[in-house]
Amino acid sequence: MNKYELAIVVSAKIEDDARAAAVDKCKALIERFGGQITNVDDWGKKKLAYEIQKMNEGFYYFIQFEAESTAPAELEKRVRIVDGVIRYLCVRQDEA
Repeated sequence: MNKYELAIVVSAKIEDDARAAAVDKCKALIERFGGQITNVDDWGKKKLAYEIQKMNEGFYYFIQFEAESTAPAELEKRVRIVDGVIRYLCVRQDEA
């Protein structure tokens, strides 16, 4: 099992419960593909580096998890269409 981190930026224009539902859906996708979530960091609302879909702010979440090497590709296919998620990135964490 490899260690990964999924970073997602959720739209600041949606309601709190819809934002929580988007994050929960991403967590459920990780578990669906055999991943085990180890940590979830909520960085809150931050200013975006550039405008995305006429928005200047978004809510940042970082989800650390362990999964097989095939999970990130499957995960990115599904996270792409989750409502409210405007950007995502899944990276492998190196052993330090």
